[in-house]
Amino acid sequence: MAYTYDPNNIFAKILRGEIPCNKLLETEHSLAFHDIRPQAPSHVLVIPKGPYVTFDHFALEASDAERADFVAAIGQVCKALGIQPGEGGRGYRAISNAGDDGVQEVPHLHVHILSGRSLGRMVGRPD
Repeated sequence: MAYTYDPNNIFAKILRGEIPCNKLLETEHSLAFHDIRPQAPSHVLVIPKGPYVTFDHFALEASDAERADFVAAIGQVCKALGIQPGEGGRGYRAISNAGDDGVQEVPHLHVHILSGRSLGRMVGRPD
């Protein structure tokens, strides 16, 4: 499948410094910032700096360095927020939406890290 990356999406503009963000973490290949419309008391987005549309696109085409950095950045965000269940935190949810059925709103890979309250079931059961 060919992925079409839109270089004018909001996250690309954030990466270029055209739109400000409330940055939590920046690494060589990743950026983490607080969501402007939080859905939980803590809601952080982690994005790769490269032009990847979805998680599968990133997994298949990113370099080893980009993949390792992105995964480590997610771990660093969880540690910075103090939400790691094994370290005294109460836990979190990591979500990455992809495509129309996944209700992806921005065509740039992003992982939502949500925490600070019980988040309920991940997906409702069909009737």
